[in-house]
Amino acid sequence: MAEHIETGRLGEQHAAALLESKGYRIAARNFRSGRGEIDLIAWSPENILVFIEVKTRAYDSFGGPEGAVASKKMDLMARAAGVYMESIGYEWEIRFDVIGVVLRNGELREIRHTEDAFWPR
Repeated sequence: MAEHIETGRLGEQHAAALLESKGYRIAARNFRSGRGEIDLIAWSPENILVFIEVKTRAYDSFGGPEGAVASKKMDLMARAAGVYMESIGYEWEIRFDVIGVVLRNGELREIRHTEDAFWPR
């Protein structure tokens, strides 16, 4: 398996563990719809449906990994979120979060959870 894929998978595992430690319930992992993918979908402790982008890097420069979520990715996530919501019949409050994970030699160095990180246009 390519190293960047394994790094991303490890970052998602750390992100899911962080969310669960905060009382979130993971509803789906790597949800795909068309060209869009959502790394994690979870219910917050307040029962808000949260769509999470996980950015994992082996370094923490240029503002950290969470700064790498481009507007195109936000748009694709929003479309995929709509498909997911329709599939479960959900029409209430949602949120888009980003979790930035920094690994060094496969070891967790830092993890940051930014709630309500963006709202797609």
